[in-house]
Amino acid sequence: MTTLFEPTRAGDIALANRIAMAPLTRNRAPGAIPNALMAQYYAQRASAGLLISEGVAISPQGQGYADVPGLYSTEQLDGWKHVTSAVHQAGGKIVAQLWHVGRVSHTLLQPGNAAPVGPSAVRAKTKTVLLHDGVPTFTETSEPRALDAAELPGIVQDYRHAARHAIASGFDGVEIHGANGYLIDQFLKTGANQREDDYGGSVKNRARLALEVVRAVADEIGAGRTAIRLSPVTPANDIVDDDPQQLFDYLLHHLAPLGLAYIHIIEGATGGPRELPERPFDYAALKAVYRSSGGQGAWMVNNGYDLALAQNAVAEGADIVSFGRPYIANPDLVERLQRGAPLNTPDRATFYGGGAQGYTDYPTLD
Repeated sequence: MTTLFEPTRAGDIALANRIAMAPLTRNRAPGAIPNALMAQYYAQRASAGLLISEGVAISPQGQGYADVPGLYSTEQLDGWKHVTSAVHQAGGKIVAQLWHVGRVSHTLLQPGNAAPVGPSAVRAKTKTVLLHDGVPTFTETSEPRALDAAELPGIVQDYRHAARHAIASGFDGVEIHGANGYLIDQFLKTGANQREDDYGGSVKNRARLALEVVRAVADEIGAGRTAIRLSPVTPANDIVDDDPQQLFDYLLHHLAPLGLAYIHIIEGATGGPRELPERPFDYAALKAVYRSSGGQGAWMVNNGYDLALAQNAVAEGADIVSFGRPYIANPDLVERLQRGAPLNTPDRATFYGGGAQGYTDYPTLD
């Protein structure tokens, strides 16, 4: 029987085990530039089969939180080279999560203090993180403006360029952030997308931007180094869809032939319940659609997994399990799970912003 600790592959990327570190926003990149502290943080966790970076903004417009890193300037690329080098020296693999937050932003974070953008001028009833005198402060998002259709090819190119920059910076691949109520998810779902053009209305139209982005990135760096993260029913960042099963079955049917490295699925509410009675969803059926349509990428599952749940998921056919919050406080999570050792408890007060405390100072078993 396959176990959590056996090697596997995600497309062109060979993994030492089936444990991934999920993307975790930590707000420790002042000026949006990766730094030495971040290199230490990721290298500490390199025993994971795969590290998925925190969300990395593909453009200044894609920024939505204070002190999150980008992947569009020379300084940022140079910073990431130190991070990826540290991970590789520690024997790990790392992909960059490409991020455009869309409407989940604030004018103070946008170029020229402009309004954030989204598929429609529908404000997200959620909060972002600003820094006031170095203190992270949760702040209501700003009113967005609707993107003109003529702007969308430029955004697709921003994803393409960021993917190219990721590989040039030493990343082993990229994960496109299509989840949690950010730009791609906003276009996918009816709650945020009220367009009446070729990017709104029907399932086909709402899935158009996601598929254009994936195809552009795969064309740029190779499908075997391209992945996508999706969250069919999470309510995160005020997102909802009228018929998520139909939507994601369609999307996975069209992603299947592209030869992606992996599909990363958040089950239930991000950071919350794994099952939502008011939003039922059949994840096994979704995976079956992907496989029956020719999809051969690794199937990665996420949300609230512990050792027992993860072992069961792999036994039932999941290829990789990603862990989020346990990785904040347990840089040696693989070893702890393998030895059945207790886990450190994360300090929530240091999740967002700050320095080494609550970031690189958690003890390992040794």
